[in-house]
Amino acid sequence: MIGLNKILTVVLSMNTAEMDNGAEAAARSIAAGLGLAVDRTIVLQDSNKLTLRLLPCDVLARIAPATDQVAQFEIDLAVQLHDFPVAALESPHVHECDGFVVTLWTYYESRAPVSPADYAQALYELHAGMRQVDVPTPHFTDRVDAAQRLLADRDRTPELPDDDRRLLVDTLRHEISGAKEQVLHGEPHPGNLLNTVRGPLFIDLETCCRGPIEFDLAHAPEDVADHYPDVDHDLLKACRRLVLAMITTWRWDRDDQLPDGRQLAEQWLSELRS
Repeated sequence: MIGLNKILTVVLSMNTAEMDNGAEAAARSIAAGLGLAVDRTIVLQDSNKLTLRLLPCDVLARIAPATDQVAQFEIDLAVQLHDFPVAALESPHVHECDGFVVTLWTYYESRAPVSPADYAQALYELHAGMRQVDVPTPHFTDRVDAAQRLLADRDRTPELPDDDRRLLVDTLRHEISGAKEQVLHGEPHPGNLLNTVRGPLFIDLETCCRGPIEFDLAHAPEDVADHYPDVDHDLLKACRRLVLAMITTWRWDRDDQLPDGRQLAEQWLSELRS
């Protein structure tokens, strides 16, 4: 997913292996209670959530500590968006077990990358669906504010050089206002789009927020915007710079868990300087 997700720190007092073992046991227990056969599991992702493929039932389980999670928010959105290009639920409930929450989703085999035109069409259809949902969502500027607070806290970003800190602070101060807003995916980057037999499907709805559609397009490959109707390209340019400053800031968090995160931070800082 190359870092466009803000990787959250989870239960720092727990050993990672212990947490993963407990999370897997919770998923197995809940699957058994639902009559799903699980002989083995495959780890698909291990970051702020542990994502497992459960076999032979072939269901995808997303597991997180019961604290600091938004599983119900994601389920509520998925239920309302079932007719739109989002991954399907195997169970419309949040399941709890031994301090973990587990949500169950349809597993999809990965296919070739999505073409820019199909990517844009799927995002356009998702936005149409999101204009109909009735779920309270945060505003995209809440994320900007969080990044600004992280930059202001030198204890949490001790290795960030002063010149780069000023660059990020100045970039995040640029306000984006006056544009038409709606509910957004929040991070519809390529890592959150699956190319399936049903067509392109978005995952990871926990990042949903309200803002201009250009904020969503700023997370997608640049050529996707060429196929999306009625884009404000000046606004998109501003959103791209804002998103780049935010994800760069996350990488300087002392608790950031993204592999090669510091290398990405240096790369993105170079892009911002240019």
